[in-house]
Formats: sequence, structure tokens, C-alpha cells
Amino acid sequence: MYERSKHLLDCHIAGFTYYDGLDVISELKPGTLVNLKSEPENPYDPNAISIYYGETKLGYIPKNSNRFLCDILYFGHGDIVNARISQYDSEGHTENQFRVAIKIKDNRKK
Repeated sequence: MYERSKHLLDCHIAGFTYYDGLDVISELKPGTLVNLKSEPENPYDPNAISIYYGETKLGYIPKNSNRFLCDILYFGHGDIVNARISQYDSEGHTENQFRVAIKIKDNRKK
């Protein structure tokens, strides 16, 4: 039986070195939940979506990947997605060390 994918997006965390991710880097492992916040007033990108671990800003969804997700969050449907750290490469450049995966929550009755 064919099963649709819940996967929406997998991307690097843009701007990681410019925010406070280094303060919590030891806590960020694959599977760690992160929060997404729309930033419609962002002066550089009205579709900006920031990524947080608790109160710590880690960076952003890359600008070339944020449009659809921005609409979901902007119109108040953020509860239908979840985001987790999907990959950590300790040997990579700090801008490419972390990836985040965003999936649609499965609310079907089973």
C-alpha cells in the first residue's frame, strides 16, 4: 500500500553562526524538537522563518525554501507541522553543521 510522505522540507539552518546556537550546541542532536516562528516584519525577508530551541534563536529557514512554510505559519496553521534537527555534522563548516527537517503532523484517526 502506498503511503504518502509527511516530509515537507529538509534544509540547513541559515545564519547559525550569527545567533546563539553555539550556546546550546551540546544539546542539539538529531531528533531534537525546534520551534518555527514567522517574522513578517523582518527587513531582509518578509517570508523569514526563524528557528528556535527553547528561547535560543538558532537561525533561519533558508530564503530560497521558506515561502510555502511562511504561508502556513502566517495564517496560523503552525500546529500542523513539527520541526526537528535532522542531521549534525561536527566536521562541517558551522553554517552547514545542522539540518532541520519539517514534517506534517499525522492527525488521521487510526
